[in-house]
Amino acid sequence: MTATVIPQVSATRSAAALGVAAAAMSAAMGTASAAATLVFGDRLGLAWAGVPAMLGIVGTAAGSMAVARLVSVFGPRSGLGGGYLLGAAGIALAALVTLGGAGPVASALFVGLGMVLLGTGNAAAQLSRYVAAERHTPGRQGSAIALVVWITTIGAVGGPLLLGPATTLAGAAEGAFVLAACCAGLAAVVVAAVPRAARPAPVRATPGRLFATSTARRAFAAMAAAQVVMVGVMTATPMTMHVHGSTTTMIGAVLSAHTFGMFAPSPVTGYLVDRLGPIKVVWLGFAVLVLACAGTTVTAGGSQAVALFLLGLGWNLCFIAGSGVLAAGLPAEGKLKVEAKVEAAVWTMAAAAALSSTVVLSLGGPVTLAIAATAVVGVAALVVRVGVR
Repeated sequence: MTATVIPQVSATRSAAALGVAAAAMSAAMGTASAAATLVFGDRLGLAWAGVPAMLGIVGTAAGSMAVARLVSVFGPRSGLGGGYLLGAAGIALAALVTLGGAGPVASALFVGLGMVLLGTGNAAAQLSRYVAAERHTPGRQGSAIALVVWITTIGAVGGPLLLGPATTLAGAAEGAFVLAACCAGLAAVVVAAVPRAARPAPVRATPGRLFATSTARRAFAAMAAAQVVMVGVMTATPMTMHVHGSTTTMIGAVLSAHTFGMFAPSPVTGYLVDRLGPIKVVWLGFAVLVLACAGTTVTAGGSQAVALFLLGLGWNLCFIAGSGVLAAGLPAEGKLKVEAKVEAAVWTMAAAAALSSTVVLSLGGPVTLAIAATAVVGVAALVVRVGVR
């Protein structure tokens, strides 16, 4: 994708619109994922309850390349909008089938398909930060990425809170699918307001070769480590707290602290990326993640809240800085495909982390999980330091 730097005011407005669309999509993903978990658990059994979230992650990984192709051919407005509309259609179909009284197996199949397609919309939301960065000068790209991530807080925090009202209005958890479809459709409408920019130039660089560069490897290491550690530890922590007698209120408060750490510091992180450079911020993120992993071994509720806040903060630092490495360090031609390839790989690893974290927890306890997570950070730090192939 060629650099399409536009005047500062227009660039900021573009980033804000992209952020609002991503926030609406984040609300859709959070609401639908929670409702789908309930549907699978109620109709197929507790053992299946984690499948919808995993399918959403798989859809995000697979959808990253598809949405990047749409953006390359049709431009950011149509490409991202297409991803959002596909997500809206998928989860709307799930709502139609489940609210129509389908049997357990049919409901699960269509909800699963809906979550995969909704993941494509989530892929569009994830790629939005790179589109925003492309419209800013190099010294402002970190802040542009951070703005999109920061605005996404609205959807990430507010989406799950809509589950109760949606369930009440529809008389069933499946009503949340209708709300999710509306949110994804809203994202498509909002992204249409993004100012037009020049079409991407024909790709002359091979994404596979670009992904083998030091820039792509370092960005991937930073974001993959952050995502794997965050997903793995965050998935297992509620169970750890529950086993040690924490109330659901305390668990909810800890998860809220985690979400706050993930998104609220974004403007400061973007400023640091622009002033210090993304690699220095990645190192800071690694240090915070290691502290968070150590903190999770203390099972008291207050300590868990601090640890989960630090986990979110470390993710924020690595995620925004890693994105900044790609935005600033790759040649224009073929950049978006490389960014999409990194996204796909990161989300694939996140899916594996979600499935394996509770297994590690059950076999070795929170200390073993913390050691495994710290080891992931260590490997990523080695890649960032030496840039090995």
